[in-house]
This record gives sequence, C-alpha cells and structure tokens, in this order.
Amino acid sequence: MRIRIKGHDLPGRDCGGSGDFPATANIHVGVQGRNRPNQWLDLQPGDALAVMWNLDCDAATVADGMLDVRGSHIQGGPGRRFIYLAWGEMDGSGTFRMFRRAKLWLDGVDAATAEAAIAAGTLTAQLGLTDAKGHPLCAAVRPPKVTWSAT
Repeated sequence: MRIRIKGHDLPGRDCGGSGDFPATANIHVGVQGRNRPNQWLDLQPGDALAVMWNLDCDAATVADGMLDVRGSHIQGGPGRRFIYLAWGEMDGSGTFRMFRRAKLWLDGVDAATAEAAIAAGTLTAQLGLTDAKGHPLCAAVRPPKVTWSAT
C-alpha cells in the first residue's frame, strides 16, 4: 500500500519569532525516517504552493478495524503508528537543522476508510501545514486537521 501525504497552505520560507517560536529562515519540511532521526525524505521549501510525499508501506487491519501499517517512514508500535513531518532550516551548504515536528497520527483513519484504502492501494492525507499563529504546523495532527481518504 502507499500513503500519500498532500500538504497545502505552507507557512513560507521565513517566519518571524514570537512567544516561544524563534525567528527562522530558509524553512523546509520533509518526512523523517523511522529510527533515523537525521534522515528526511524529499525536503520541500516552506514557501511551496503545495507538497506531496508517497510512502510505500505494508498494511493490514487489526481486529477492531483500526489500520496498522509498517514501513521505513512509519513510527510507533501497533495501535500507535504515526508519521513525522520534520521542519527545519536549510543552511547554505545544504545541511538541514530540524527545529520542530508534526506527528501525523494514523489512529485518525476510520475503519471504513482503512478498508477502502487497503483495497484501493492508497491512503491519502490532506492537511494545511501552517498553525493558527502562522508558524509551521507541529504537535499531534488528527482529524479535523487532517482529512484521510482512500484513493
């Protein structure tokens, strides 16, 4: 199965500091690898109109109808699976320094959508990537912040 993540409404390449958020420049976002905290899939600039990642994974449903997936970018144990979207600054040499993450929880996929996604071969997440303060989205991301569909 494939998990497709479609992000829109990105915060921009630069964000001014406010409260507990420091000023940041040359912001990028990517998917963090499982057990590889310094490896990211397909870093995208924070001022892109939209971003998309495709993650190949093995999928099955468990007895309660909850989706269970495993793959190189899927974090957590059974019943607690999620995907990290990592935000960071890219320096002039191309080094990415992560400063925050969004945890895209898979427990927000309802049973009917999980079954349909397994049958179709693709589960799609659509979400905005800017928080209410205009900063890069972080913390736990579940519906209604993300919409899951089988496509």
